[in-house]
Amino acid sequence: MKLTEILIKPILTEKANAQQEKLSRYAFKVDRRANKLEIKTAIEQFYGVNVLEVNTLVVPGKNKSRSTKAGVVSGVKSGYKKALVTVAKGETIDLYASI
Repeated sequence: MKLTEILIKPILTEKANAQQEKLSRYAFKVDRRANKLEIKTAIEQFYGVNVLEVNTLVVPGKNKSRSTKAGVVSGVKSGYKKALVTVAKGETIDLYASI
């Protein structure tokens, strides 16, 4: 698997931002087939930081439904794999540089 296929996008939520400030831990949405070693090398090469720890989890899909004029429309929101990456002390990843 290519390194460009592993990282999909960073997760920017209130909880993720709090972990960035306190624990130097960043959240990324990654490819489901990627393992911890591949994620670690991709982060180190793209952002130039030392990765201490990688934790992964699979967020399950959720059933969603809404009421419309045509009736109730139901579907499934797809699941994804999340990686929580802890970097070394004193190092940061600038996620807002490309905005």
